[in-house]
Amino acid sequence: MLRVEVAYALPDRQCIVALAVPPGTTARQAVALAELARRFPEVPQANFGEAGLGIFGQLLRDPESHLLRAGDRVEVYRPLEIDPKEARARRAKQ
Repeated sequence: MLRVEVAYALPDRQCIVALAVPPGTTARQAVALAELARRFPEVPQANFGEAGLGIFGQLLRDPESHLLRAGDRVEVYRPLEIDPKEARARRAKQ
């Protein structure tokens, strides 16, 4: 078994779930095993199945096929509330 962590954060709280997963587990599968929807009922469950994922701050291009290694921390990214380009344009107008 591999020991990994799955991390998710909202602006006001965070959760890191420690898991023991079999070799061959993907990043997306680890997120499902962490049961984040149960821990964050206010977040739509679909967000966890479609969210961008990363390992220690490095975005994964294909989380459905990225195999985990012992010690990995899978990070579940929230969608942006506003496009950064749009935010800069608004600030420039002010």
